[in-house]
Amino acid sequence: MSATRLVAPSLVFIGLLGFMITIWMALIEAPSMGNDWNAPESYRILFIHVPFAWVSFSGFALLFGGSLGWYLRRSERGWKLAIIGAQLGLLYSLGVLISGPIWGAAEWGVPWDFQDIRLNSFAILGGVALFVALGEMNSEDTEQQRDLLSSVGIFGFGLVPLTYMATRWWQERHPGPLIGGGNEDSGVDPSILLIWMIGWISLQVLFIGQTMMTMRLLQTEQQLENILSNLEDSI
Repeated sequence: MSATRLVAPSLVFIGLLGFMITIWMALIEAPSMGNDWNAPESYRILFIHVPFAWVSFSGFALLFGGSLGWYLRRSERGWKLAIIGAQLGLLYSLGVLISGPIWGAAEWGVPWDFQDIRLNSFAILGGVALFVALGEMNSEDTEQQRDLLSSVGIFGFGLVPLTYMATRWWQERHPGPLIGGGNEDSGVDPSILLIWMIGWISLQVLFIGQTMMTMRLLQTEQQLENILSNLEDSI
């Protein structure tokens, strides 16, 4: 195996190791919350929830950029990046959509709030990624189908700024912005922020490694399809 082929597995290993360290720090090193919380210890799951949420936007951005590449330039690489973005965006959004309701059930008494804009807009974002990922897997690979799926990826990306700004424009049940919120309630304990950042960097490294490995897999599949096609033509 060449040195370049070792990069992606190494990134995946480093990312997973960092994520394991994040979980350990969340359970052991993170400070306890006061009695202002209904379920003070349940907040530790947010050390998984928040980094997953941050990295999921990398998947949605990759889906958007790749979709533009295909739709505007008919870039085969752009199409592959769109598919990778959909798959990884779905993966990390599932991490958010599973961990969030667990904390919500403990802290709020309900796992979901259908009036909260951020919760529901993020769920729709996950649905966009699911639609593109399943559409690519279960339909014939034609230009028309690629145009449809890439257009969904492009227009679905409009939910990203809405999701990001939701707690600034509409404060419902979801906690308001703790970083860069621009008000006196913004801010977070440095020790909590440190664990979040370690988790985010670890998952971002993992995301990059997964992107590289999936791209290589898709390229290998394309090469095999070309070989099979050439063999059929020669028979």
